[in-house]
Amino acid sequence: MGEGERVVKGQHPDEEEEEDRERGANQQNPQEILEIWSWGAGTEGQLGTGRLQDEHPPQFLIGLSNSLSSFGSISLLACGGAHVIALTSSGKVLSWGRGASGQLGHGEVVPNCLYPKSVESLASFRITHVSAGWNHSGFVSDSGCLFTCGDGSFGQLGHGDYQSSNTPLEVSFFRSKPADQIACGMRHSLALLKGNSGHQVYGFGSGKRGQLGVSKDKIKSLNFPHLCSGFEGTELVNISANGDHSAALAADGQLFTWGRGFSGSSDVSVPEALASSLRFKQVAIGWNHALVLTVEGEVFMLGGSHHGVLSKPNKAPLVCDSSGNINKQHPRLCLPDVEVPVISIPFFGFSYPGEPILSKVAGLDGKRIVQIAAGSEHSATVTGKISLSFYPSIIELLHIQLNNNLCVSSSDDGQVCTWGWGEHGQLGLGDTSDQSLPRVVDLGNKPDSNLLTTRVYCGSGFTIAVKMSAPSN
Repeated sequence: MGEGERVVKGQHPDEEEEEDRERGANQQNPQEILEIWSWGAGTEGQLGTGRLQDEHPPQFLIGLSNSLSSFGSISLLACGGAHVIALTSSGKVLSWGRGASGQLGHGEVVPNCLYPKSVESLASFRITHVSAGWNHSGFVSDSGCLFTCGDGSFGQLGHGDYQSSNTPLEVSFFRSKPADQIACGMRHSLALLKGNSGHQVYGFGSGKRGQLGVSKDKIKSLNFPHLCSGFEGTELVNISANGDHSAALAADGQLFTWGRGFSGSSDVSVPEALASSLRFKQVAIGWNHALVLTVEGEVFMLGGSHHGVLSKPNKAPLVCDSSGNINKQHPRLCLPDVEVPVISIPFFGFSYPGEPILSKVAGLDGKRIVQIAAGSEHSATVTGKISLSFYPSIIELLHIQLNNNLCVSSSDDGQVCTWGWGEHGQLGLGDTSDQSLPRVVDLGNKPDSNLLTTRVYCGSGFTIAVKMSAPSN
Protein backbone atom coordinates (compact mmCIF):
# COMPACT_ATOMS: atom_id res chain seq x y z
CA MET A 1 0.00 0.00 0.00
CA GLY A 2 1.32 3.43 -0.95
CA GLU A 3 2.29 5.95 1.69
CA GLY A 4 -0.14 8.54 0.35
CA GLU A 5 -3.11 6.23 0.78
CA ARG A 6 -2.50 6.01 4.51
CA VAL A 7 -2.30 9.70 5.32
CA VAL A 8 -4.95 10.84 7.79
CA LYS A 9 -7.96 12.36 6.06
CA GLY A 10 -9.83 15.29 7.60
CA GLN A 11 -13.56 15.50 8.15
CA HIS A 12 -16.17 17.71 6.51
CA PRO A 13 -15.99 21.36 7.74
CA ASP A 14 -19.56 21.23 9.06
CA GLU A 15 -18.72 18.13 11.06
CA GLU A 16 -15.63 19.84 12.47
CA GLU A 17 -17.67 22.87 13.56
CA GLU A 18 -20.21 20.61 15.26
CA GLU A 19 -17.45 18.71 17.08
CA ASP A 20 -15.87 22.01 18.17
CA ARG A 21 -19.15 22.99 19.80
CA GLU A 22 -19.37 19.59 21.54
CA ARG A 23 -15.80 19.86 22.77
CA GLY A 24 -16.42 23.32 24.11
CA ALA A 25 -19.30 21.96 26.14
CA ASN A 26 -17.04 19.27 27.58
CA GLN A 27 -14.19 21.54 28.65
CA GLN A 28 -12.86 21.08 32.15
CA ASN A 29 -14.78 22.87 34.84
CA PRO A 30 -12.65 25.98 35.48
CA GLN A 31 -13.24 25.46 39.18
CA GLU A 32 -11.44 22.11 39.20
CA ILE A 33 -7.77 22.11 40.16
CA LEU A 34 -5.39 19.86 38.22
CA GLU A 35 -2.13 18.69 39.82
CA ILE A 36 0.45 16.67 37.90
CA TRP A 37 3.45 15.07 39.60
CA SER A 38 6.24 13.11 37.92
CA TRP A 39 9.37 11.24 38.99
CA GLY A 40 11.93 8.70 37.79
CA ALA A 41 13.82 8.46 34.49
CA GLY A 42 13.76 11.82 32.74
CA THR A 43 16.71 12.03 30.36
CA GLU A 44 14.38 12.08 27.32
CA GLY A 45 12.10 14.82 28.68
CA GLN A 46 9.32 12.38 29.53
CA LEU A 47 8.76 13.87 33.00
CA GLY A 48 7.62 17.22 31.61
CA THR A 49 9.89 19.15 33.94
CA GLY A 50 11.72 20.93 31.12
CA ARG A 51 14.93 19.20 32.19
CA LEU A 52 16.73 16.19 30.73
CA GLN A 53 17.48 14.43 33.99
CA ASP A 54 16.14 11.85 36.41
CA GLU A 55 14.11 13.04 39.38
CA HIS A 56 14.10 11.01 42.60
CA PRO A 57 11.50 12.85 44.68
CA PRO A 58 8.18 13.68 42.96
CA GLN A 59 8.14 16.97 41.06
CA PHE A 60 5.01 19.12 41.17
CA LEU A 61 4.58 20.34 37.59
CA ILE A 62 2.79 23.66 37.88
CA GLY A 63 3.53 24.69 34.30
CA LEU A 64 2.53 21.33 32.85
CA SER A 65 -0.65 21.29 34.93
CA ASN A 66 -1.66 24.72 33.66
CA SER A 67 -0.73 23.85 30.08
CA LEU A 68 -2.81 20.67 29.98
CA SER A 69 -5.69 22.32 31.83
CA SER A 70 -6.09 24.73 28.93
CA PHE A 71 -7.05 21.77 26.71
CA GLY A 72 -9.69 20.43 29.12
CA SER A 73 -9.67 17.70 31.73
CA ILE A 74 -7.26 14.80 31.27
CA SER A 75 -9.17 11.56 30.65
CA LEU A 76 -6.13 9.33 30.07
CA LEU A 77 -2.33 9.31 30.09
CA ALA A 78 -0.32 6.63 28.30
CA CYS A 79 3.33 6.23 29.30
CA GLY A 80 5.69 4.31 27.01
CA GLY A 81 9.39 3.59 26.92
CA ALA A 82 10.27 7.27 27.32
CA HIS A 83 7.32 9.22 25.91
CA VAL A 84 3.89 10.26 27.16
CA ILE A 85 0.54 10.71 25.40
CA ALA A 86 -2.20 12.78 27.03
CA LEU A 87 -5.83 12.42 25.96
CA THR A 88 -8.31 15.12 26.98
CA SER A 89 -12.03 14.70 27.57
CA SER A 90 -12.65 16.68 24.39
CA GLY A 91 -10.70 14.19 22.27
CA LYS A 92 -7.52 16.23 21.86
CA VAL A 93 -4.12 14.48 21.92
CA LEU A 94 -0.81 15.87 23.18
CA SER A 95 2.55 14.15 23.51
CA TRP A 96 6.05 14.75 24.82
CA GLY A 97 9.29 12.90 25.66
CA ARG A 98 11.44 10.80 23.35
CA GLY A 99 10.66 11.28 19.66
CA ALA A 100 13.59 9.70 17.82
CA SER A 101 11.36 7.11 16.12
CA GLY A 102 8.48 9.47 15.36
CA GLN A 103 6.38 8.10 18.23
CA LEU A 104 5.22 11.60 19.27
CA GLY A 105 3.29 11.98 16.02
CA HIS A 106 4.36 15.58 15.45
CA GLY A 107 5.31 15.05 11.81
CA GLU A 108 9.03 15.19 12.45
CA VAL A 109 11.74 13.08 14.01
CA VAL A 110 13.25 14.85 17.01
CA PRO A 111 15.44 13.49 19.81
CA ASN A 112 12.92 14.66 22.40
CA CYS A 113 10.19 17.15 23.21
CA LEU A 114 10.29 18.71 26.68
CA TYR A 115 6.71 19.97 26.88
CA PRO A 116 3.27 18.80 25.68
CA LYS A 117 2.67 19.46 22.01
CA SER A 118 -0.60 18.86 20.19
CA VAL A 119 -0.74 16.05 17.61
CA GLU A 120 -2.09 18.28 14.87
CA SER A 121 -2.75 15.57 12.28
CA LEU A 122 -5.45 14.17 14.61
CA ALA A 123 -7.08 17.54 15.30
CA SER A 124 -10.07 16.83 13.04
CA PHE A 125 -10.84 13.59 14.87
CA ARG A 126 -12.26 12.99 18.32
CA ILE A 127 -9.82 10.50 19.84
CA THR A 128 -11.22 8.20 22.51
CA HIS A 129 -8.31 5.87 23.31
CA VAL A 130 -4.50 6.03 23.17
CA SER A 131 -1.57 3.75 23.98
CA ALA A 132 2.20 4.20 24.17
CA GLY A 133 4.63 1.35 23.48
CA TRP A 134 8.39 1.29 23.74
CA ASN A 135 8.90 3.41 20.62
CA HIS A 136 5.48 3.49 18.94
CA SER A 137 2.02 4.91 19.62
CA GLY A 138 -1.60 4.14 18.82
CA PHE A 139 -4.79 6.23 18.69
CA VAL A 140 -8.46 5.28 18.23
CA SER A 141 -11.20 7.72 17.18
CA ASP A 142 -14.86 7.72 18.20
CA SER A 143 -15.74 6.38 14.74
CA GLY A 144 -13.39 3.40 15.16
CA CYS A 145 -10.48 4.62 13.03
CA LEU A 146 -7.12 3.34 14.25
CA PHE A 147 -3.93 5.34 13.75
CA THR A 148 -0.34 4.40 14.58
CA CYS A 149 3.06 6.08 14.40
CA GLY A 150 6.64 5.58 15.51
CA ASP A 151 8.92 2.59 15.09
CA GLY A 152 7.55 0.08 12.58
CA SER A 153 10.58 -2.16 12.16
CA PHE A 154 8.71 -5.20 13.50
CA GLY A 155 5.43 -4.46 11.72
CA GLN A 156 3.89 -3.08 14.93
CA LEU A 157 2.22 -0.18 13.09
CA GLY A 158 0.06 -2.60 11.12
CA HIS A 159 0.40 -0.95 7.71
CA GLY A 160 1.60 -4.01 5.80
CA ASP A 161 5.25 -2.97 5.82
CA TYR A 162 8.14 -2.47 8.21
CA GLN A 163 8.43 1.28 7.81
CA SER A 164 8.40 3.83 10.63
CA SER A 165 6.25 6.96 10.56
CA ASN A 166 6.53 10.33 12.31
CA THR A 167 2.84 11.15 11.83
CA PRO A 168 -0.19 9.01 12.78
CA LEU A 169 -1.35 6.99 9.77
CA GLU A 170 -4.67 5.22 9.53
CA VAL A 171 -4.47 1.42 9.63
CA SER A 172 -6.54 0.57 6.56
CA PHE A 173 -7.56 -2.87 7.86
CA PHE A 174 -9.87 -1.28 10.43
CA ARG A 175 -11.77 0.94 8.00
CA SER A 176 -14.37 -1.81 7.67
CA LYS A 177 -13.87 -3.12 11.22
CA PRO A 178 -14.14 -0.21 13.69
CA ALA A 179 -11.66 -0.47 16.55
CA ASP A 180 -12.47 0.29 20.20
CA GLN A 181 -9.06 0.09 21.92
CA ILE A 182 -5.35 -0.11 21.07
CA ALA A 183 -2.59 -1.59 23.26
CA CYS A 184 1.09 -1.09 22.37
CA GLY A 185 3.77 -3.36 23.81
CA MET A 186 7.52 -3.42 23.35
CA ARG A 187 7.42 -4.37 19.66
CA HIS A 188 3.83 -5.49 19.10
CA SER A 189 0.31 -4.08 19.11
CA LEU A 190 -3.18 -5.33 19.90
CA ALA A 191 -6.52 -3.91 18.76
CA LEU A 192 -9.90 -4.63 20.37
CA LEU A 193 -13.04 -4.63 18.23
CA LYS A 194 -16.58 -4.66 19.64
CA GLY A 195 -18.80 -5.27 16.65
CA ASN A 196 -22.09 -7.01 15.93
CA SER A 197 -20.19 -10.23 15.25
CA GLY A 198 -18.79 -10.25 18.80
CA HIS A 199 -15.66 -9.00 20.47
CA GLN A 200 -12.40 -9.69 18.67
CA VAL A 201 -8.70 -9.00 19.29
CA TYR A 202 -6.19 -8.52 16.48
CA GLY A 203 -2.40 -8.65 16.86
CA PHE A 204 0.47 -7.37 14.73
CA GLY A 205 4.19 -6.79 15.14
CA SER A 206 6.77 -9.05 16.80
CA GLY A 207 5.48 -12.49 17.69
CA LYS A 208 8.56 -14.45 18.77
CA ARG A 209 7.21 -15.07 22.29
CA GLY A 210 3.63 -15.75 21.22
CA GLN A 211 2.45 -12.25 22.16
CA LEU A 212 0.30 -11.87 19.03
CA GLY A 213 -1.94 -14.76 20.04
CA VAL A 214 -2.75 -15.70 16.46
CA SER A 215 -1.21 -19.18 16.10
CA LYS A 216 0.28 -22.01 18.10
CA ASP A 217 3.14 -22.02 15.61
CA LYS A 218 6.09 -19.68 16.18
CA ILE A 219 5.72 -16.43 14.26
CA LYS A 220 8.63 -14.00 13.93
CA SER A 221 6.49 -10.98 13.04
CA LEU A 222 3.32 -9.87 11.24
CA ASN A 223 3.04 -6.45 9.60
CA PHE A 224 -0.72 -6.62 9.13
CA PRO A 225 -3.46 -7.30 11.75
CA HIS A 226 -4.35 -10.96 12.32
CA LEU A 227 -7.19 -12.31 14.46
CA CYS A 228 -6.33 -13.71 17.89
CA SER A 229 -7.97 -17.05 18.67
CA GLY A 230 -9.85 -18.12 21.77
CA PHE A 231 -12.29 -15.26 22.36
CA GLU A 232 -15.36 -16.65 20.60
CA GLY A 233 -18.47 -15.72 22.59
CA THR A 234 -16.44 -13.77 25.19
CA GLU A 235 -17.34 -10.18 26.07
CA LEU A 236 -14.09 -8.25 26.53
CA VAL A 237 -13.71 -4.92 28.31
CA ASN A 238 -9.98 -4.24 28.12
CA ILE A 239 -6.74 -5.27 26.40
CA SER A 240 -3.18 -4.68 27.64
CA ALA A 241 0.34 -5.11 26.28
CA ASN A 242 3.85 -4.46 27.60
CA GLY A 243 7.19 -6.08 26.98
CA ASP A 244 6.43 -9.37 25.23
CA HIS A 245 3.22 -9.93 27.24
CA SER A 246 -0.42 -9.55 26.21
CA ALA A 247 -3.63 -9.70 28.23
CA ALA A 248 -7.38 -9.26 27.90
CA LEU A 249 -9.99 -8.79 30.61
CA ALA A 250 -13.50 -10.20 30.18
CA ALA A 251 -16.72 -8.63 31.44
CA ASP A 252 -17.21 -11.54 33.86
CA GLY A 253 -13.86 -10.77 35.53
CA GLN A 254 -11.87 -13.53 33.81
CA LEU A 255 -8.29 -12.75 32.79
CA PHE A 256 -6.67 -14.05 29.60
CA THR A 257 -2.89 -13.89 29.08
CA TRP A 258 -0.53 -14.91 26.28
CA GLY A 259 3.03 -14.27 25.16
CA ARG A 260 6.13 -14.55 27.29
CA GLY A 261 5.69 -16.72 30.37
CA PHE A 262 5.86 -15.30 33.89
CA SER A 263 8.43 -16.50 36.46
CA GLY A 264 9.94 -19.10 34.17
CA SER A 265 6.65 -20.58 33.00
CA SER A 266 6.36 -21.52 29.35
CA ASP A 267 5.49 -18.99 26.65
CA VAL A 268 1.86 -19.11 25.54
CA SER A 269 1.06 -18.58 21.86
CA VAL A 270 -2.74 -18.32 22.11
CA PRO A 271 -4.84 -16.61 24.80
CA GLU A 272 -5.45 -18.73 27.89
CA ALA A 273 -7.77 -17.99 30.80
CA LEU A 274 -6.03 -17.72 34.16
CA ALA A 275 -7.09 -20.58 36.42
CA SER A 276 -8.46 -18.63 39.38
CA SER A 277 -11.78 -18.26 41.16
CA LEU A 278 -11.05 -14.56 41.68
CA ARG A 279 -12.76 -11.96 39.50
CA PHE A 280 -10.70 -9.07 38.21
CA LYS A 281 -11.58 -5.56 37.10
CA GLN A 282 -8.15 -4.18 36.12
CA VAL A 283 -4.88 -5.55 34.75
CA ALA A 284 -1.51 -3.77 34.37
CA ILE A 285 1.46 -5.44 32.67
CA GLY A 286 5.20 -4.92 33.13
CA TRP A 287 8.15 -6.64 31.46
CA ASN A 288 8.41 -9.49 33.95
CA HIS A 289 5.24 -9.19 35.99
CA ALA A 290 1.58 -8.25 35.83
CA LEU A 291 -0.74 -6.76 38.45
CA VAL A 292 -4.43 -7.61 38.67
CA LEU A 293 -7.06 -5.85 40.77
CA THR A 294 -10.04 -7.83 42.08
CA VAL A 295 -13.58 -6.50 42.35
CA GLU A 296 -13.05 -6.44 46.12
CA GLY A 297 -10.10 -4.05 45.79
CA GLU A 298 -7.26 -6.53 46.42
CA VAL A 299 -4.08 -6.68 44.34
CA PHE A 300 -2.45 -9.88 43.05
CA MET A 301 0.64 -10.36 40.94
CA LEU A 302 1.91 -12.71 38.26
CA GLY A 303 5.68 -13.09 38.12
CA GLY A 304 7.76 -10.41 39.79
CA SER A 305 11.01 -12.09 40.79
CA HIS A 306 13.19 -9.26 39.49
CA HIS A 307 14.56 -6.30 41.49
CA GLY A 308 12.61 -7.14 44.62
CA VAL A 309 9.27 -6.62 42.89
CA LEU A 310 7.64 -8.95 45.39
CA SER A 311 8.99 -10.36 48.64
CA LYS A 312 7.78 -13.63 50.20
CA PRO A 313 4.47 -13.63 48.33
CA ASN A 314 1.33 -15.36 49.48
CA LYS A 315 0.47 -18.19 47.12
CA ALA A 316 -2.14 -18.38 44.41
CA PRO A 317 -5.81 -18.92 45.19
CA LEU A 318 -7.00 -22.41 44.39
CA VAL A 319 -9.76 -23.23 41.96
CA CYS A 320 -12.15 -25.17 44.17
CA ASP A 321 -15.89 -25.29 44.51
CA SER A 322 -17.82 -24.36 47.64
CA SER A 323 -17.24 -27.83 49.12
CA GLY A 324 -13.50 -27.61 48.67
CA ASN A 325 -13.41 -30.04 45.76
CA ILE A 326 -10.76 -29.40 43.12
CA ASN A 327 -12.05 -28.06 39.82
CA LYS A 328 -11.28 -30.92 37.42
CA GLN A 329 -10.71 -28.56 34.52
CA HIS A 330 -7.95 -26.82 36.46
CA PRO A 331 -6.56 -29.40 38.94
CA ARG A 332 -4.54 -27.96 41.81
CA LEU A 333 -3.43 -29.18 45.21
CA CYS A 334 -5.48 -28.07 48.22
CA LEU A 335 -3.93 -27.46 51.62
CA PRO A 336 -5.45 -29.92 54.12
CA ASP A 337 -5.43 -27.46 57.03
CA VAL A 338 -7.38 -24.74 55.25
CA GLU A 339 -10.98 -24.36 56.41
CA VAL A 340 -13.24 -24.02 53.39
CA PRO A 341 -15.98 -21.36 53.75
CA VAL A 342 -19.61 -22.10 53.01
CA ILE A 343 -19.38 -20.00 49.86
CA SER A 344 -16.58 -19.91 47.30
CA ILE A 345 -14.23 -17.34 48.83
CA PRO A 346 -10.69 -17.94 47.42
CA PHE A 347 -8.04 -19.32 49.74
CA PHE A 348 -4.38 -19.98 49.23
CA GLY A 349 -2.31 -22.88 47.92
CA PHE A 350 0.23 -23.38 45.14
CA SER A 351 0.41 -24.26 41.45
CA TYR A 352 2.19 -27.00 39.58
CA PRO A 353 5.66 -26.28 38.11
CA GLY A 354 5.44 -24.56 34.74
CA GLU A 355 2.25 -22.65 35.61
CA PRO A 356 2.35 -18.94 36.44
CA ILE A 357 1.87 -18.26 40.15
CA LEU A 358 -0.73 -15.71 41.16
CA SER A 359 0.43 -14.06 44.39
CA LYS A 360 -1.32 -11.62 46.69
CA VAL A 361 0.73 -8.44 47.16
CA ALA A 362 1.76 -8.06 50.80
CA GLY A 363 1.71 -4.71 52.58
CA LEU A 364 -1.68 -3.52 51.34
CA ASP A 365 -3.84 -5.10 54.03
CA GLY A 366 -6.60 -2.83 55.26
CA LYS A 367 -6.50 -0.73 52.09
CA ARG A 368 -8.98 -0.80 49.27
CA ILE A 369 -7.16 -0.31 45.98
CA VAL A 370 -9.00 1.59 43.26
CA GLN A 371 -6.32 1.64 40.53
CA ILE A 372 -3.13 -0.19 39.57
CA ALA A 373 -0.25 0.58 37.18
CA ALA A 374 2.94 -1.21 36.13
CA GLY A 375 6.21 -0.02 34.63
CA SER A 376 8.88 -2.27 33.21
CA GLU A 377 9.79 -3.57 36.67
CA HIS A 378 7.99 -1.35 39.15
CA SER A 379 4.40 -1.12 40.33
CA ALA A 380 2.00 1.49 41.68
CA THR A 381 -1.44 1.62 43.26
CA VAL A 382 -3.98 4.24 44.30
CA THR A 383 -5.94 3.59 47.49
CA GLY A 384 -9.50 4.32 48.49
CA LYS A 385 -11.28 4.19 51.83
CA ILE A 386 -13.11 0.96 52.67
CA SER A 387 -16.57 1.26 54.13
CA LEU A 388 -17.03 -0.65 57.38
CA SER A 389 -20.09 -2.22 55.81
CA PHE A 390 -17.96 -4.01 53.23
CA TYR A 391 -18.15 -7.36 55.04
CA PRO A 392 -21.37 -7.09 57.08
CA SER A 393 -22.88 -10.51 56.48
CA ILE A 394 -22.68 -13.84 54.71
CA ILE A 395 -25.51 -12.65 52.48
CA GLU A 396 -23.41 -9.75 51.22
CA LEU A 397 -20.37 -11.99 50.83
CA LEU A 398 -22.48 -14.18 48.60
CA HIS A 399 -23.52 -11.04 46.73
CA ILE A 400 -19.84 -10.26 46.16
CA GLN A 401 -19.34 -13.67 44.57
CA LEU A 402 -22.38 -13.54 42.29
CA ASN A 403 -22.88 -9.94 41.22
CA ASN A 404 -20.62 -8.92 38.33
CA ASN A 405 -21.60 -5.27 38.74
CA LEU A 406 -21.00 -4.99 42.46
CA CYS A 407 -20.21 -1.46 43.65
CA VAL A 408 -18.73 -1.20 47.14
CA SER A 409 -19.15 2.02 49.06
CA SER A 410 -15.79 3.76 49.05
CA SER A 411 -14.18 7.10 48.38
CA ASP A 412 -10.85 7.75 46.71
CA ASP A 413 -8.36 9.03 49.29
CA GLY A 414 -5.75 9.33 46.56
CA GLN A 415 -2.78 7.73 48.33
CA VAL A 416 -0.15 6.46 45.87
CA CYS A 417 2.01 3.47 46.82
CA THR A 418 4.96 2.11 44.81
CA TRP A 419 7.40 -0.79 44.94
CA GLY A 420 9.87 -2.72 42.75
CA TRP A 421 12.84 -1.47 40.73
CA GLY A 422 14.02 1.98 41.85
CA GLU A 423 17.27 2.65 39.97
CA HIS A 424 16.01 5.85 38.33
CA GLY A 425 13.94 7.10 41.26
CA GLN A 426 10.73 5.81 39.66
CA LEU A 427 9.34 4.85 43.07
CA GLY A 428 9.21 8.50 44.11
CA LEU A 429 10.74 7.83 47.52
CA GLY A 430 13.68 10.23 47.13
CA ASP A 431 16.32 7.57 46.43
CA THR A 432 17.26 4.86 43.91
CA SER A 433 16.71 1.82 46.11
CA ASP A 434 14.54 -1.14 45.16
CA GLN A 435 11.56 -1.85 47.39
CA SER A 436 9.94 -5.25 47.97
CA LEU A 437 6.87 -3.88 49.73
CA PRO A 438 4.52 -1.00 48.79
CA ARG A 439 5.48 2.36 50.27
CA VAL A 440 3.50 5.59 50.28
CA VAL A 441 4.71 8.36 47.94
CA ASP A 442 4.65 11.87 49.38
CA LEU A 443 2.51 14.01 47.09
CA GLY A 444 1.70 16.57 49.72
CA ASN A 445 -0.24 13.83 51.47
CA LYS A 446 -2.34 15.92 53.80
CA PRO A 447 -6.04 15.17 54.30
CA ASP A 448 -7.91 16.77 51.41
CA SER A 449 -11.69 16.68 51.53
CA ASN A 450 -11.75 18.42 48.15
CA LEU A 451 -9.87 15.64 46.32
CA LEU A 452 -11.97 14.24 43.48
CA THR A 453 -9.66 11.67 41.88
CA THR A 454 -6.06 10.49 41.80
CA ARG A 455 -4.66 8.37 38.99
CA VAL A 456 -1.15 6.98 38.54
CA TYR A 457 0.57 5.97 35.30
CA CYS A 458 3.87 4.10 34.85
CA GLY A 459 6.33 4.25 31.95
CA SER A 460 9.27 1.89 31.64
CA GLY A 461 11.29 3.69 34.32
CA PHE A 462 9.17 6.68 35.32
CA THR A 463 5.85 7.49 36.99
CA ILE A 464 3.25 10.25 36.65
CA ALA A 465 0.37 10.98 39.05
CA VAL A 466 -2.63 13.17 38.19
CA LYS A 467 -4.77 14.64 40.96
CA MET A 468 -8.03 16.50 40.44
CA SER A 469 -9.53 18.55 43.27
CA ALA A 470 -12.49 20.81 43.79
CA PRO A 471 -11.72 24.39 44.88
CA SER A 472 -11.70 25.28 48.57
CA ASN A 473 -14.65 27.24 49.83
